[in-house]
Amino acid sequence: MENLSEHLKENVTYINGLFENAMDYIEREFMVGTVPAALLTMDGLVSKQHITLSILNPLMRAKIPTDNGKETLLFIEENVLCAVEQAELSTVSEVLERMMNGFAVLLLDNCPTALAFGTQGFAARGVDEPDTEVMQRGSREGFVETYQTNISLLRRRLKTTELKFEKMTIGEESQTPAALCYLKNIADPKIINTLKKRLSACNLKDVLAAGYLAGYLERPAIFDRVGFTERPDTLCGKLHEGRIGLLIDGTPTALYVPYLFVENFQTADDYANRPFYATFTRWLKYIAFFLAIFLPGLYVGIAAHDPELLPETLLVTIAQAERSTPFPVMLEAILLYFMYELMREAGLRVPKPLGSSVGIVGGLVIGETAVSAGLVSAPSLVVIAVTVITGYTIPKLYEPMAVLRLTFILVGGIWGVWGVLAGFTFLLFELCGKTSFSVPFLAPVAPFRLSAMRDVLVRAGWKRLVRHNAFVQHMPGAGKGEKHL
Repeated sequence: MENLSEHLKENVTYINGLFENAMDYIEREFMVGTVPAALLTMDGLVSKQHITLSILNPLMRAKIPTDNGKETLLFIEENVLCAVEQAELSTVSEVLERMMNGFAVLLLDNCPTALAFGTQGFAARGVDEPDTEVMQRGSREGFVETYQTNISLLRRRLKTTELKFEKMTIGEESQTPAALCYLKNIADPKIINTLKKRLSACNLKDVLAAGYLAGYLERPAIFDRVGFTERPDTLCGKLHEGRIGLLIDGTPTALYVPYLFVENFQTADDYANRPFYATFTRWLKYIAFFLAIFLPGLYVGIAAHDPELLPETLLVTIAQAERSTPFPVMLEAILLYFMYELMREAGLRVPKPLGSSVGIVGGLVIGETAVSAGLVSAPSLVVIAVTVITGYTIPKLYEPMAVLRLTFILVGGIWGVWGVLAGFTFLLFELCGKTSFSVPFLAPVAPFRLSAMRDVLVRAGWKRLVRHNAFVQHMPGAGKGEKHL
């Protein structure tokens, strides 16, 4: 059965069969004037008080001038419930979709059309600051799981008719509502169309988190080329640069594209703090990035293959420490790294009050005990500890840094320092060939644009930033890499 029948009993029987053994399905039959009617809702998704006061009470009190089902529906729509959000439905699939989104659906006898009323009343979390993107100066608001609320958070900040929202449904079974958002006068229509095509090609049955879609919006790579944020002010800034956002119902995380490598080092606090301090912290992150990836590999490579590169005093210290351990330096570094990753994972999975204590106690007790027992050397422990700590300064890059860190430990242990340098060269060339929605991933560093360095190498003051054209579609090399989308 695709289209609704004119017979109320046939429609109700069919829909009841679809919801067999569904305890949250509610069907109530009554009379509207002299016409039999039924109201269909999903418990927990609607406001019962709203249904009673705004729909049932007016219907019961209304004086219907006709006993024809079609005319009764038209009279209700135009005279009885005209103040309530409503939509006409003609198919069963439309009825089911509206019910799943918190609408109450009215069916009448001798009428092949149904009326859906907006009666949403499901529980929702209040707007709060996201734990993953804490800001010292600025808004304390973050996205929530209800995408209508997230739309309103953006609209409050961008009071312009150029801000557009396009509704779509993703997921064959979950039928998850989503909304594309962009500034029409800034965003590139080609990027918008490309994003729509990729979303329409998504054949997932369920979309329960933003990460589900990342694999459909980018080709497999170690670094993300789709941005994630839980802050409406951050997304507004991205929209002003020509990016396109995607809000998904059921998750507080918004996606946006294109996403460039330099954005991993930029935070909302950079633009709220003074330029000199923002520049200082940004360079700390650049240094931390290279230390987190290359320091353990260089240490292993030098200690195992190229000790002549170290000063004599430091070489003697490392040699004495390594002499008392039973494992080769590469295996030692891998074991220590796995230990820290295990403690990090344990800290994430245990209840929050215990999470911090697991990491601190584990790091101090296990590390000190391992050194005292002669299982690992103190220099190796220090190197791995520094590496892990520097990785925490750039949370957006923690996953790729974790993989690259282990890779360069293996490369350094097998081929030494020259192997690490060769691996770095390969990684650099690989990143130079990547794009995010036809924009070079390393832009504006490669291809280079000097004017854009005021928000890359440094964080210039706002007077200089507003004069700089930061539109992502105008980045050097944009539009030349569609095959790498």
